[in-house]
Amino acid sequence: MAELNQDSGGGKKGGKVRSKKNGGKVDLTAMVDLAFLLITFFMLTTSLSKPQAMDVNMPDKNKDKSIVDDIEIADNRSITLLLGSDNKIAWYYGQLASPLSPPAVVDYSKEGIRKIVLEKKAQVPKVSGGKDLIVVIRPSDRSVQRNLVDILDEMKITDVKRFMISKIKPEEVEVLKTNGIYNE
Repeated sequence: MAELNQDSGGGKKGGKVRSKKNGGKVDLTAMVDLAFLLITFFMLTTSLSKPQAMDVNMPDKNKDKSIVDDIEIADNRSITLLLGSDNKIAWYYGQLASPLSPPAVVDYSKEGIRKIVLEKKAQVPKVSGGKDLIVVIRPSDRSVQRNLVDILDEMKITDVKRFMISKIKPEEVEVLKTNGIYNE
């Protein structure tokens, strides 16, 4: 290191000669050890944020291809959501051949699908003898993954206990085309 000479006399040759005082040295080893101990302590005691995931029950895989899983659902307790393009949903209450309410188009907002699901959730136990609402979600090949995640979030928000994801049928694709939410 460089040393700086300081003359107090301003160029005088005579005068008192003062001895230089060396400043004390501080040993920083203990402070560095303490810093690493604190870093290690905080790293080990901090809880990292856990990823938020939704549990979805998946059906058992059938090894026998002759078994067809056509589940019969009561008309008065099922609502079917058809996920189309342009962030729109077509929905109907009951079966498509004879719906209890005709297919209608809504969006993913609070005033859209959430309002419909909450209304049907309140209505179904009165009509079906206290049973829950069943929601059938059918994404089309024109919907995006975000639409499916959004509708699953809506099921969680509205506290729907029974919902399932299934393949869309050709007659339901026609409903999407008729309502203009199946863009090529």
